[in-house]
Amino acid sequence: MIRILLAEDDRVMREYLTRALERSGYAVSAVDRGTEALPLLENERFDLLLTDIVMPEMDGIELAQKASELAPDMRVMFITGFAAVTLKAGKQVPQARILSKPFHLRDLVLEVDRLFEAENASLN
Repeated sequence: MIRILLAEDDRVMREYLTRALERSGYAVSAVDRGTEALPLLENERFDLLLTDIVMPEMDGIELAQKASELAPDMRVMFITGFAAVTLKAGKQVPQARILSKPFHLRDLVLEVDRLFEAENASLN
């Protein structure tokens, strides 16, 4: 099963995203800040880091950079409502996908599905 680490400081959004991804067959561990995500990244294996960019204590860009040191093969997807932040993320973590808020849950799930199409095809 594909494992996703979700870092989102908005509780309602975090719960909403977690439910949608779990319903689509993904295993999700959700945290409310980047500093809470780091110990999980050190001790567990994840296939995708799905992170908000603007969060307290550690933003999603810094989290993604630290995550790439801990788990170089893990994919990264940013979610954000700030256009200027999107440009910064694209420059600092160029291999990451970026999904701008507002988005429909179906769009998020489709993006995650696309990231793992090859893996999903080999499992079936």
